[in-house]
Amino acid sequence: MNATAAVAAERPTLLVDALRLDAVASGATGVLLAAGAPWLDGVLGAPAAFLAPLGALFVAYAALLWLLARSRAENRRAVVAVIGSNVLWVALSVVAVIVDWLTLTALGTGFVLLQAAAVAVIAELQLTGLRRAS
Repeated sequence: MNATAAVAAERPTLLVDALRLDAVASGATGVLLAAGAPWLDGVLGAPAAFLAPLGALFVAYAALLWLLARSRAENRRAVVAVIGSNVLWVALSVVAVIVDWLTLTALGTGFVLLQAAAVAVIAELQLTGLRRAS
């Protein structure tokens, strides 16, 4: 294998990059929610008893995403499940705001909708990456 082919073989694909981005964003959000739950309770309006476990779930999800990205995203079913999970998360986030499940503050509503938009973009990147990898 020549040097150019070796570099191309090691270069991350869009799918791997999108999974890594999802892992970093999910992990950072999870740490923020878990560690900041008592303070964020009043700021966002969601109870700390909801935010802390949600943050822990995000951190665990981030670890799984990172492992999937390290495997070079070869498990198509796992990637489809990640994309589906992200789409479901976006839908649930929007519904939570519409029906006021958590009695969010204005800042909380903005946070939920902004992260939903970010997750939608990441899911689209993952889907595009999956299509390119096929």
